[in-house]
Amino acid sequence: MKEMRIHGRGGQGSVVLAQFIAGAAVEDGKYSQAFPFLGGGGDRKGKPIMAFARIDDRPVRLRSKVHEPDYVIVQDSTITDEVDVLAGLKESGLALINSEKNAEQLGLQEDKRLVIFPASRIAMAMLGRPVVNTALAGVFAAVTREVSLPSLLKAVKDKFPGEVGEQNARLVEHAYREAGGKG
Repeated sequence: MKEMRIHGRGGQGSVVLAQFIAGAAVEDGKYSQAFPFLGGGGDRKGKPIMAFARIDDRPVRLRSKVHEPDYVIVQDSTITDEVDVLAGLKESGLALINSEKNAEQLGLQEDKRLVIFPASRIAMAMLGRPVVNTALAGVFAAVTREVSLPSLLKAVKDKFPGEVGEQNARLVEHAYREAGGKG
């Protein structure tokens, strides 16, 4: 089973990002789940929140927070000042962080497990607003190969039909390619 923890702020779409990944996994023929943890007032806009997702080849029956993730996704790098986002990350794991800064500037040790990607800048350029969850979904697919690009695009379009879905799908695909995804 692959487990992930997503850090963001209320209103940034962390739960939707988990749903995109879980939906794409199902589309790829896997089992998955996605759910939020909003404790501590995190359901209010701007407060730190966490969302979780699990992907497996067998039904996922575990129903708890993810304490030792294979993957961590950080939508807002300012959270690193408030939360130890790398806590419990497996030695073989990977952390994907939305930022223009390097690890040292983020107060993190340089680590081969870190992928730092300017999702906000790319989202602003393409959509005119910092919708980072769809950009980070594309990067996640490119760097982990846990979900396929076609399945992720379908999950995004299913969640947001019409032009909004099409714009977000283009952002997913662009971020996927920027992160080195092929195919």
